Amino acid sequence: MSLSLGFVSGPDALRLIAVPVFAWAAYRDVKTRRVPNRTWLPLVAVGVLALAWDAWLITDTGAFQRRLFIVRVVLSLGLIAPLGYLFWLLGGFGGADAKALMTLALLFPTYPTFYLTSGAYPATEATIGVFSLTILSNTVLAGLCYPLVLTARNAIDREFTPAMFVGRPVAVGSVVDEYGRLLETTDGFTRDGLDLDALRMYLRWRGISLSELRTEPARYRYPLSVARNDPGDGSIAGERAVTDGGSRAAIRPIDAWGAERFLAEHDAYGTTPAQLREGLELLATEPDSVWITPGIPFVVPMFVGLVVALTYGDVLFGLLLAIGAV
Repeated sequence: MSLSLGFVSGPDALRLIAVPVFAWAAYRDVKTRRVPNRTWLPLVAVGVLALAWDAWLITDTGAFQRRLFIVRVVLSLGLIAPLGYLFWLLGGFGGADAKALMTLALLFPTYPTFYLTSGAYPATEATIGVFSLTILSNTVLAGLCYPLVLTARNAIDREFTPAMFVGRPVAVGSVVDEYGRLLETTDGFTRDGLDLDALRMYLRWRGISLSELRTEPARYRYPLSVARNDPGDGSIAGERAVTDGGSRAAIRPIDAWGAERFLAEHDAYGTTPAQLREGLELLATEPDSVWITPGIPFVVPMFVGLVVALTYGDVLFGLLLAIGAV
Protein backbone atom coordinates (compact mmCIF):
# COMPACT_ATOMS: atom_id res chain seq x y z
CA MET A 1 0.00 0.00 0.00
CA SER A 2 2.97 2.31 0.46
CA LEU A 3 4.29 4.57 -2.25
CA SER A 4 7.98 5.54 -2.25
CA LEU A 5 10.08 7.70 -4.56
CA GLY A 6 13.25 5.84 -3.59
CA PHE A 7 14.46 8.34 -1.01
CA VAL A 8 11.20 9.58 0.52
CA SER A 9 7.60 8.49 1.00
CA GLY A 10 4.87 10.04 -1.14
CA PRO A 11 3.33 12.21 1.62
CA ASP A 12 6.75 13.50 2.75
CA ALA A 13 7.72 14.32 -0.84
CA LEU A 14 4.49 16.30 -1.14
CA ARG A 15 5.32 18.24 2.01
CA LEU A 16 8.62 19.47 0.56
CA ILE A 17 6.68 22.08 -1.40
CA ALA A 18 6.65 24.02 1.89
CA VAL A 19 10.37 24.83 1.52
CA PRO A 20 10.19 27.08 -1.59
CA VAL A 21 6.91 28.59 -0.40
CA PHE A 22 8.40 29.52 2.98
CA ALA A 23 11.52 30.84 1.25
CA TRP A 24 9.33 33.18 -0.80
CA ALA A 25 7.27 34.15 2.27
CA ALA A 26 10.47 34.92 4.21
CA TYR A 27 11.67 37.15 1.36
CA ARG A 28 8.33 38.98 1.33
CA ASP A 29 8.43 39.36 5.10
CA VAL A 30 11.86 40.99 4.95
CA LYS A 31 10.98 43.32 2.08
CA THR A 32 7.43 44.37 3.00
CA ARG A 33 6.44 42.74 6.32
CA ARG A 34 3.38 41.58 4.39
CA VAL A 35 2.65 37.98 3.39
CA PRO A 36 -0.61 37.50 1.45
CA ASN A 37 -3.22 35.15 2.89
CA ARG A 38 -3.25 33.23 -0.38
CA THR A 39 0.27 32.01 0.45
CA TRP A 40 -1.00 29.58 3.06
CA LEU A 41 -4.13 28.17 1.41
CA PRO A 42 -2.31 25.86 -1.05
CA LEU A 43 -0.11 24.59 1.79
CA VAL A 44 -3.19 23.88 3.89
CA ALA A 45 -4.57 21.82 1.01
CA VAL A 46 -1.24 19.98 0.72
CA GLY A 47 -1.26 19.37 4.48
CA VAL A 48 -4.75 17.88 4.42
CA LEU A 49 -3.89 15.65 1.47
CA ALA A 50 -0.59 14.48 2.99
CA LEU A 51 -2.22 13.79 6.36
CA ALA A 52 -4.98 11.77 4.73
CA TRP A 53 -2.35 9.88 2.74
CA ASP A 54 -0.39 9.16 5.92
CA ALA A 55 -3.55 7.95 7.67
CA TRP A 56 -4.17 5.56 4.78
CA LEU A 57 -0.59 4.24 4.84
CA ILE A 58 -0.52 3.81 8.62
CA THR A 59 -3.29 1.19 8.42
CA ASP A 60 -0.63 -1.29 7.24
CA THR A 61 1.36 -0.91 10.47
CA GLY A 62 0.89 -2.28 13.98
CA ALA A 63 -1.56 -0.99 16.60
CA PHE A 64 1.18 0.77 18.60
CA GLN A 65 2.40 2.71 15.54
CA ARG A 66 -1.16 3.74 14.69
CA ARG A 67 -1.78 5.01 18.23
CA LEU A 68 1.54 6.88 18.24
CA PHE A 69 0.67 8.50 14.93
CA ILE A 70 -2.71 9.64 16.26
CA VAL A 71 -1.16 11.07 19.45
CA ARG A 72 1.41 13.06 17.49
CA VAL A 73 -1.19 14.43 15.09
CA VAL A 74 -3.43 15.44 18.01
CA LEU A 75 -0.51 17.19 19.75
CA SER A 76 0.44 19.06 16.60
CA LEU A 77 -3.07 20.18 15.71
CA GLY A 78 -4.30 20.55 19.27
CA LEU A 79 -1.25 22.24 20.82
CA ILE A 80 1.08 23.81 18.23
CA ALA A 81 -1.63 25.21 15.95
CA PRO A 82 -3.52 26.93 18.82
CA LEU A 83 -0.20 28.36 20.04
CA GLY A 84 0.01 30.35 16.81
CA TYR A 85 -3.40 31.88 17.46
CA LEU A 86 -2.54 32.52 21.12
CA PHE A 87 0.74 34.28 20.24
CA TRP A 88 -1.18 36.47 17.77
CA LEU A 89 -3.84 37.22 20.36
CA LEU A 90 -1.19 38.31 22.88
CA GLY A 91 0.56 40.50 20.32
CA GLY A 92 3.67 38.34 20.04
CA PHE A 93 2.91 37.29 16.45
CA GLY A 94 1.67 39.10 13.40
CA GLY A 95 -1.18 37.56 11.43
CA ALA A 96 1.17 36.00 8.87
CA ASP A 97 3.34 34.49 11.62
CA ALA A 98 0.33 32.85 13.26
CA LYS A 99 -0.97 31.47 9.96
CA ALA A 100 2.49 30.17 9.09
CA LEU A 101 2.80 28.27 12.37
CA MET A 102 -0.72 26.84 12.11
CA THR A 103 0.06 25.74 8.54
CA LEU A 104 3.25 24.00 9.68
CA ALA A 105 1.31 22.23 12.44
CA LEU A 106 -0.96 20.75 9.79
CA LEU A 107 1.83 20.00 7.31
CA PHE A 108 4.30 18.38 9.71
CA PRO A 109 2.59 16.62 12.63
CA THR A 110 5.12 13.75 12.51
CA TYR A 111 8.76 13.43 11.50
CA PRO A 112 9.41 12.96 7.78
CA THR A 113 12.30 10.74 6.66
CA PHE A 114 14.58 11.34 3.70
CA TYR A 115 17.15 8.76 2.60
CA LEU A 116 20.26 10.12 0.89
CA THR A 117 23.63 8.55 0.16
CA SER A 118 25.03 10.23 3.29
CA GLY A 119 22.34 8.75 5.53
CA ALA A 120 18.79 9.32 6.78
CA TYR A 121 17.48 12.80 7.58
CA PRO A 122 16.52 14.53 9.81
CA ALA A 123 19.60 13.34 11.67
CA THR A 124 18.36 14.12 15.19
CA GLU A 125 14.80 13.24 16.21
CA ALA A 126 13.28 14.39 19.49
CA THR A 127 11.70 11.62 21.55
CA ILE A 128 8.23 13.15 21.43
CA GLY A 129 8.28 12.91 17.64
CA VAL A 130 6.09 15.96 16.86
CA PHE A 131 7.88 17.60 13.96
CA SER A 132 6.01 20.93 14.13
CA LEU A 133 7.26 21.26 17.72
CA THR A 134 10.81 20.73 16.47
CA ILE A 135 10.30 23.47 13.85
CA LEU A 136 8.93 25.82 16.51
CA SER A 137 11.83 25.07 18.86
CA ASN A 138 14.36 25.71 16.09
CA THR A 139 12.50 28.90 15.15
CA VAL A 140 12.76 30.26 18.68
CA LEU A 141 16.50 29.52 18.80
CA ALA A 142 17.03 31.20 15.42
CA GLY A 143 14.94 34.18 16.51
CA LEU A 144 17.07 34.64 19.63
CA CYS A 145 20.03 35.44 17.40
CA TYR A 146 18.42 38.72 16.35
CA PRO A 147 18.54 40.53 19.74
CA LEU A 148 22.06 39.16 20.25
CA VAL A 149 23.13 40.76 16.97
CA LEU A 150 21.41 44.03 17.94
CA THR A 151 23.17 44.08 21.30
CA ALA A 152 26.58 43.38 19.77
CA ARG A 153 26.08 46.03 17.11
CA ASN A 154 25.05 48.66 19.64
CA ALA A 155 27.95 47.75 21.92
CA ILE A 156 30.41 48.18 19.05
CA ASP A 157 28.85 51.59 18.31
CA ARG A 158 28.99 52.40 22.06
CA GLU A 159 25.24 52.89 22.22
CA PHE A 160 24.78 51.88 25.86
CA THR A 161 21.13 52.44 26.75
CA PRO A 162 18.28 50.24 28.04
CA ALA A 163 17.12 50.01 24.42
CA MET A 164 20.36 48.48 23.13
CA PHE A 165 19.10 44.92 23.70
CA VAL A 166 15.92 45.31 21.66
CA GLY A 167 16.45 48.22 19.27
CA ARG A 168 18.75 50.47 17.32
CA PRO A 169 19.01 54.22 16.63
CA VAL A 170 17.92 55.61 13.27
CA ALA A 171 17.89 59.12 11.84
CA VAL A 172 14.52 60.76 12.47
CA GLY A 173 14.06 61.47 8.78
CA SER A 174 14.48 57.75 8.00
CA VAL A 175 11.82 56.52 10.43
CA VAL A 176 9.16 56.37 7.71
CA ASP A 177 11.38 53.95 5.78
CA GLU A 178 11.59 51.47 8.65
CA TYR A 179 9.34 48.76 10.03
CA GLY A 180 8.96 48.42 13.77
CA ARG A 181 8.00 50.58 16.75
CA LEU A 182 9.40 53.65 18.50
CA LEU A 183 11.23 52.91 21.73
CA GLU A 184 10.99 56.50 22.94
CA THR A 185 8.55 59.20 23.91
CA THR A 186 9.38 62.76 24.95
CA ASP A 187 9.53 61.37 28.52
CA GLY A 188 12.14 58.71 27.74
CA PHE A 189 12.39 54.97 27.02
CA THR A 190 9.23 52.91 26.43
CA ARG A 191 8.42 49.42 25.19
CA ASP A 192 4.99 50.57 23.99
CA GLY A 193 5.87 53.30 21.52
CA LEU A 194 4.20 54.27 18.25
CA ASP A 195 3.92 51.57 15.58
CA LEU A 196 5.67 52.86 12.45
CA ASP A 197 2.99 51.34 10.21
CA ALA A 198 0.44 53.46 12.10
CA LEU A 199 2.66 56.51 11.60
CA ARG A 200 2.70 56.00 7.83
CA MET A 201 -1.06 55.48 7.81
CA TYR A 202 -1.55 58.72 9.74
CA LEU A 203 0.72 60.77 7.47
CA ARG A 204 -1.01 59.44 4.38
CA TRP A 205 -4.44 60.12 5.94
CA ARG A 206 -3.43 63.75 6.38
CA GLY A 207 -1.51 63.94 3.13
CA ILE A 208 1.69 65.28 4.64
CA SER A 209 5.26 64.07 4.87
CA LEU A 210 7.26 63.67 8.05
CA SER A 211 9.68 66.38 6.87
CA GLU A 212 6.79 68.84 6.45
CA LEU A 213 5.50 67.98 9.91
CA ARG A 214 8.96 68.53 11.41
CA THR A 215 9.49 71.80 9.56
CA GLU A 216 6.26 73.38 10.83
CA PRO A 217 4.99 71.33 13.80
CA ALA A 218 2.83 74.21 15.08
CA ARG A 219 1.01 74.30 11.76
CA TYR A 220 0.18 70.61 11.75
CA ARG A 221 -0.29 69.97 15.47
CA TYR A 222 -3.85 71.34 15.57
CA PRO A 223 -5.59 70.74 12.24
CA LEU A 224 -8.99 72.42 11.89
CA SER A 225 -9.89 70.09 9.04
CA VAL A 226 -8.55 66.80 7.75
CA ALA A 227 -8.35 65.76 4.10
CA ARG A 228 -9.10 62.16 5.15
CA ASN A 229 -7.26 60.27 2.44
CA ASP A 230 -7.24 56.49 2.35
CA PRO A 231 -4.42 55.66 4.82
CA GLY A 232 -3.62 52.28 3.26
CA ASP A 233 -2.13 49.50 5.37
CA GLY A 234 1.01 51.28 6.56
CA SER A 235 3.41 49.65 4.13
CA ILE A 236 6.41 51.70 3.09
CA ALA A 237 5.43 51.95 -0.56
CA GLY A 238 2.64 54.43 -1.15
CA GLU A 239 1.60 57.43 -3.19
CA ARG A 240 1.39 60.99 -1.93
CA ALA A 241 -2.14 62.03 -1.03
CA VAL A 242 -3.90 65.41 -0.83
CA THR A 243 -2.70 67.45 2.14
CA ASP A 244 -5.06 68.89 4.73
CA GLY A 245 -2.91 72.02 4.83
CA GLY A 246 -2.65 72.19 8.63
CA SER A 247 -3.74 75.30 10.47
CA ARG A 248 -2.11 78.44 11.81
CA ALA A 249 -5.12 79.31 13.90
CA ALA A 250 -4.62 80.40 17.51
CA ILE A 251 -7.44 78.13 18.64
CA ARG A 252 -6.14 74.95 20.26
CA PRO A 253 -8.66 72.10 20.01
CA ILE A 254 -8.40 69.27 22.53
CA ASP A 255 -7.63 66.69 19.83
CA ALA A 256 -3.94 67.43 19.25
CA TRP A 257 -2.65 66.16 15.89
CA GLY A 258 -6.18 65.00 15.03
CA ALA A 259 -5.29 61.69 16.67
CA GLU A 260 -8.76 60.85 17.94
CA ARG A 261 -10.37 61.66 14.60
CA PHE A 262 -7.91 59.45 12.76
CA LEU A 263 -8.23 56.49 15.13
CA ALA A 264 -12.02 56.79 15.27
CA GLU A 265 -12.01 55.93 11.57
CA HIS A 266 -9.04 53.53 11.39
CA ASP A 267 -7.78 50.86 13.77
CA ALA A 268 -4.08 51.35 12.86
CA TYR A 269 -2.95 48.12 14.52
CA GLY A 270 -4.37 48.91 17.94
CA THR A 271 -2.66 52.30 18.26
CA THR A 272 -4.17 54.59 20.90
CA PRO A 273 -4.53 58.39 20.58
CA ALA A 274 -1.99 58.80 23.41
CA GLN A 275 0.58 56.63 21.58
CA LEU A 276 0.06 58.54 18.34
CA ARG A 277 0.35 61.94 20.03
CA GLU A 278 3.45 60.97 22.01
CA GLY A 279 5.14 59.59 18.91
CA LEU A 280 4.33 62.64 16.81
CA GLU A 281 5.53 65.02 19.51
CA LEU A 282 8.81 63.12 19.70
CA LEU A 283 9.33 63.06 15.93
CA ALA A 284 8.34 66.72 15.58
CA THR A 285 10.91 67.88 18.12
CA GLU A 286 13.75 65.32 18.14
CA PRO A 287 16.67 66.95 16.27
CA ASP A 288 18.79 63.94 15.33
CA SER A 289 17.90 60.28 15.88
CA VAL A 290 15.42 58.08 17.71
CA TRP A 291 15.49 54.50 18.93
CA ILE A 292 13.24 51.95 17.31
CA THR A 293 12.73 48.26 17.85
CA PRO A 294 12.78 46.75 14.35
CA GLY A 295 9.78 44.75 13.32
CA ILE A 296 11.27 41.25 13.35
CA PRO A 297 10.17 39.34 10.22
CA PHE A 298 9.35 36.16 12.16
CA VAL A 299 8.68 34.10 9.05
CA VAL A 300 12.45 34.31 8.41
CA PRO A 301 13.52 32.36 11.53
CA MET A 302 10.55 30.08 10.87
CA PHE A 303 11.97 29.28 7.43
CA VAL A 304 15.41 28.73 8.98
CA GLY A 305 13.83 26.52 11.64
CA LEU A 306 12.09 24.46 8.95
CA VAL A 307 15.23 23.94 6.86
CA VAL A 308 17.33 23.02 9.91
CA ALA A 309 14.59 20.65 11.11
CA LEU A 310 14.47 18.87 7.75
CA THR A 311 18.24 18.37 7.72
CA TYR A 312 19.74 18.29 11.22
CA GLY A 313 16.51 17.84 13.17
CA ASP A 314 15.82 19.18 16.66
CA VAL A 315 18.65 21.52 17.70
CA LEU A 316 17.54 21.88 21.32
CA PHE A 317 17.16 18.12 21.73
CA GLY A 318 20.61 17.67 20.16
CA LEU A 319 22.12 20.13 22.66
CA LEU A 320 20.46 18.33 25.56
CA LEU A 321 21.81 15.02 24.27
CA ALA A 322 25.30 16.50 24.01
CA ILE A 323 25.34 17.55 27.66
CA GLY A 324 23.69 14.32 28.86
CA ALA A 325 20.48 16.00 29.97
CA VAL A 326 18.30 13.49 28.11
